[in-house]
Amino acid sequence: MRRVAFLIGLLPLAAACTLEPYERSSDHGPIAEGVAAPMGEPVPYATAEQLAAFERGRDVSLRRFDLRGGLGPAFNVTFCTSCHERPTVGGSAGLYRNFFLGGVQIEGGAFFPAESAGMAGGVIRLYAYDEELLPHPVMEDNVNVIAQRNPIPFFGSGLLAELDEAEILKRADPDDLDGDGISGRPNYDRGFVGRFGRKAQTVSLEGFIRGPLFNHLGVTTDPLSDAQRAALPVDSSGGATTAALRWLSDELSRTAQAAAPDGPLTDDDAAPDPELSTDDLFDLVSFAMLLAAPRVDTELDESAERGRDHFDELGCGGCHAPRLEGPRGPLPVYSDLLLHDMGPELADGLVQGDATGSEFRTQPLWGLTAVGPYLHDGRATTIETAIALHGGEAERSRDAFLALDTAGRADLLAFLATLGGREELSPGLLPADAPVPSVGELGGPYRALDDGERDAFERGRALFDREFGLEEGVGAPRFNGDSCRACHFEPVIGGAGPRGVNVIRHGIRTADGDFAVPGVGTILHRVTALQKVPVKPQSQANVFELRQTPPLFGLGLVEGIDESAILANADPDDADGDGISGRPSYTDGGRLARFGWKAQVPSLEEFVRDAITAELGMTMPYQDGLTFGALHDTDDVADPEVGIDVVSVMTTYLELLGPAPEASGLDAATVALGEAQFAAVGCDKCHLPSLPGKDGPVPLYSDLLLHETLPEGVPGIEDASANQREFRTAPLWGIRLSAPYMHDGAADTLDDAIRQHAGEAAASRDLYEALSQSERDALVVFLESL
Repeated sequence: MRRVAFLIGLLPLAAACTLEPYERSSDHGPIAEGVAAPMGEPVPYATAEQLAAFERGRDVSLRRFDLRGGLGPAFNVTFCTSCHERPTVGGSAGLYRNFFLGGVQIEGGAFFPAESAGMAGGVIRLYAYDEELLPHPVMEDNVNVIAQRNPIPFFGSGLLAELDEAEILKRADPDDLDGDGISGRPNYDRGFVGRFGRKAQTVSLEGFIRGPLFNHLGVTTDPLSDAQRAALPVDSSGGATTAALRWLSDELSRTAQAAAPDGPLTDDDAAPDPELSTDDLFDLVSFAMLLAAPRVDTELDESAERGRDHFDELGCGGCHAPRLEGPRGPLPVYSDLLLHDMGPELADGLVQGDATGSEFRTQPLWGLTAVGPYLHDGRATTIETAIALHGGEAERSRDAFLALDTAGRADLLAFLATLGGREELSPGLLPADAPVPSVGELGGPYRALDDGERDAFERGRALFDREFGLEEGVGAPRFNGDSCRACHFEPVIGGAGPRGVNVIRHGIRTADGDFAVPGVGTILHRVTALQKVPVKPQSQANVFELRQTPPLFGLGLVEGIDESAILANADPDDADGDGISGRPSYTDGGRLARFGWKAQVPSLEEFVRDAITAELGMTMPYQDGLTFGALHDTDDVADPEVGIDVVSVMTTYLELLGPAPEASGLDAATVALGEAQFAAVGCDKCHLPSLPGKDGPVPLYSDLLLHETLPEGVPGIEDASANQREFRTAPLWGIRLSAPYMHDGAADTLDDAIRQHAGEAAASRDLYEALSQSERDALVVFLESL
């Protein structure tokens, strides 16, 4: 073992000693056949067995992990594709999926990853449901380096894994021996040449996947067996010994990918380890390895041809090497996969492997058009902005680009657009030609629409899905999402959201029990505008709550319920003595409110205005009589950042969005038994089956009133007229589609949710728990039918 370790320790040195100046050329020549496909599709050369693993792995990437299944105890997201969704499964993600990495830079040069909740190797985790962990970002006091990362796409990863190390190393010029100002150098992972990650810090796709599973989901895994690694689409069975020896023998494979570390990953939650089986891990790694390279245009128009010439003349190919030679032929990666110093403006201070705080791997450009935002932290909304932000070794090329006239820059951008992604490009996740679901279908309108209404519905849905960038005003400087769909997409646009988009709220409970709003407000935003640190709780804060994203189906029908119908069921003093004392919620201006977990917003239009400001950090014009929505903020984008037309058309979309259809295929007798138990235990005292609307009964299963449902002594957040323990009765229609449950998402199942009721709902909860198992099961089936 010592001898092997010694050999591995020599690998970086050996590589450095044998490097010769590489004659860089901009070779835009032939491309290997059979390696490209539409984004998200498998490579054409995949076997039937590999295609089966690809499909299974894709399913694993979409699997929503819950608390019982191993999520956490601390986490950022609940499924893999949440960070790899743009423009399709396996891609990148919008700004709202940025995450934070932290570290400690010791004077004298040593760097250590920060310890976050759950020991996540430098990844700062946002959420937790563990009693010993606070539900907000946790950082040690000595953390002095914090950086953001935008997720990286996986397209073509298996092809990169197949590359011979020599193909990467031959372009390295760490001492700039050729004097061109470009000094790319390799990063190393346990002696192997790294190729994955923003700093090329990882060589193994297995390791590149196991790490985020643990760091971002809190999901534990065991390493793949040698037999499984050998069976992967890219043979990954070459261990440390093989890797060391292949430097000494040309007879051993030079394309076998290095194996991931062999240690199992464990955590302290209640789920048994490993929380993802090695069979599922095999399929997930296979899926990543089999994702095809994006399709690159081989026939260029005159503008793109001129742009290609500019690409060469400006020296872009000095880092963005047009071709890398793989075992299947030339690959249009447009990257040398080496580290380059990008200058102080882009430097993030993170040291990963041999990469310094200002060095980054050259990002491959294949598929470029469809995988924005750009740069390691997503700060650039457009490709042109990304080029303008290049520095360090790329400064000369950047300046030459900026010196081009308008037509020249347009030509270069036209060429870059040929590198893939144009066919998949969309302002959000919906394809441009996505049909509108029919009346009665999930995600469709609740009634037939005339041509004008249909146009407004489609435009509103597109705006709801549209991702806004920093240059358009997202963040003030804080935000939770870069689109409305960022939080409302389960199971379709307009729906609920998983735990990974929960809003973190906090406050101060004084010694006498009163509630005080922190100086930064009650929201701890997930993402801050660049160069800022994650929002930290005010030091006096001692109350923390998570807010689960609710579905928006049927809100127009809810708005149509007359105020008198809501007030008719209010009993603030429990005059009838049934233990239920629902009371209406009013804004500071005295208007009856009905939207939000605390019934804090009075109208649907103000619900939209509030979300655009509170969640996206964007401003809008004043509207007479409306009190929600910020008019000004502190970023550099001129106010207002969205117009009244944006607010209006999104409001129209939500007004017309229909409720979820009732479930089909359930046993009618079981549903009827469950409905009877629902009434018998008193659930219908708050969850009224319907309220009268302007077009007839609205079967929302809510009274839209406030009720105390937190246990005695458990403090919460005050909002509008709702006290710390009060929440609006959550509508139950379509509840089967909105897991996890409760205001904080703490319940995996409907049974869990019922058992977590307290306060005014404690008596009904106790009656539910006293039912037989079959009666409880029937009640849950009834809820699933709504």
